[in-house]
Amino acid sequence: MSSETAALLRQRLMALHPQKLEIEDESHLHAGHAGARDGGHYKITIVSPVFAGHNTVKRHRIVYEAVGDLMRGHVHALGIRAFAPDEV
Repeated sequence: MSSETAALLRQRLMALHPQKLEIEDESHLHAGHAGARDGGHYKITIVSPVFAGHNTVKRHRIVYEAVGDLMRGHVHALGIRAFAPDEV
């Protein structure tokens, strides 16, 4: 895993006050993919009270707002599993 990118993702996502945060680098699964040279492929699982009362689309928007400019260079693809605490 690109420790720099993972650290940046973790730093940005801490703004959501996660009770659980897992970051997986799946870039090796996409070797040769055109977008792989422009950034990594990551999967996150995040549990946060911020997501309570929001549907999946809104939760993803919250995550994308938190990671911001990382999506334009460091991260090519981001798989998101976002839960409220009472859902896990």
